[in-house]
Amino acid sequence: MNLLFANDRTGDYPPSYYAATATPLEPFAALQGAHRANVCIVGAGYTGLSAALHLAQRGFRVIVLDAHRVGFGASGRNGGQVGPGQRIGQDEIEKMAGRDVARKLWDLGLEARDLVQALCAEHQIDAGYKPGVLHADWHAGDVPEAHAYAEMLARDYDYTATELLDRAGVQQIVRSDAYQGGVLDHGAGHLHPLRYVLGLARAAVAAGVTIHERTLVETVEPGAPARVRSGKGHVEADHVILAANGYLGGLAPDVAARVMPINNFIVATEPLGQGAVLARDVAVADSKFVINYFRLSEEGRLLFGGGESYGYRFPDIIPTVRKPMLEVFPQLKDARIDYAWGGTLAITMTRLPCFLRVAPNVFSASGYSGHGVALATLAGKIMAEAVAGQAERFDLMAGVKLPRFPGGPALRSPLLALAMTWFSLRDRLGL
Repeated sequence: MNLLFANDRTGDYPPSYYAATATPLEPFAALQGAHRANVCIVGAGYTGLSAALHLAQRGFRVIVLDAHRVGFGASGRNGGQVGPGQRIGQDEIEKMAGRDVARKLWDLGLEARDLVQALCAEHQIDAGYKPGVLHADWHAGDVPEAHAYAEMLARDYDYTATELLDRAGVQQIVRSDAYQGGVLDHGAGHLHPLRYVLGLARAAVAAGVTIHERTLVETVEPGAPARVRSGKGHVEADHVILAANGYLGGLAPDVAARVMPINNFIVATEPLGQGAVLARDVAVADSKFVINYFRLSEEGRLLFGGGESYGYRFPDIIPTVRKPMLEVFPQLKDARIDYAWGGTLAITMTRLPCFLRVAPNVFSASGYSGHGVALATLAGKIMAEAVAGQAERFDLMAGVKLPRFPGGPALRSPLLALAMTWFSLRDRLGL
């Protein structure tokens, strides 16, 4: 079974709140016949469209292929949080790669956040960006560690945009007894993810990029030129960029060994009364291993993400997400759920993104592990630089060691499911 078609209809956006509140682009024609380009990009999400835009601005002829629609995958379905840094803490990166590399990765993370805002401003993308992400701690024992990490960022990385909160401070923002403290990051933010990716597509097309939707890539044949084949056509290109993230499938086995797709789910409630769940318009992500994340929509709906699955088919989404939502907000037990949707993202063993040169002229970036709005946008820019002969930043990211998932494709999902069951138990027991 192919994840591209396991839960969705060909060429249709999922029935999400985002799809209901965005203006889609006119469909792009499917690829037919033989075509030639400087660069062929597989995947029309943040990574692929950012790469396409930056390459077109450098004068490259670019063709982007997507099996469904622009922003169909995780780029159009996610929680919309835009944070600095990487998916894991700088202290962990220092242990893995050393202080010098950790500082470079931190700086890239800051650039990624800034790039999202700069692209929105430059191309007049109405993504509704708003500042503020609260990292809320589920257990009292998490709070000192979270505060110490924020203090380390200020001391060692000159990052002073955080505000330390005790239990009362969190409860002034989140109308819940669930959290024991946290850190409010004023340097992070949140946006409407589908409107953002559609804006990137408009900007790319205006810069001269050609997009073909409903074009399932079947094979990528390295060579000079490389050949990217779909059912009714092919593209010959000097360079290929693989930007399909959790939907890459078997196009690049070396990537698949290090990057695993997982499914995550979000619901949108009916519009709630002012202050019913959040007193401030910030996004929230908590410290549970299977993370809860939530924020308000423009109409005052609660957009709540929670729950994960590791197979091809999605579970029944509303009860999957309602359970963790009511653990945080029991006052919503009678609230109507107006939208429920799922999507496939991709993770790595270390939760750092996977940059890989699949062949001399085939580049891949994926595995953003839930931190992709900013990092995927920057990854596209970095791969554009590499295609243009400036590969230093790509090589920096590719040089960070990423282990393969144990057990190969057949066992990685069951092993992860077993691990997640254990971590869920730890969450419940407060270990």
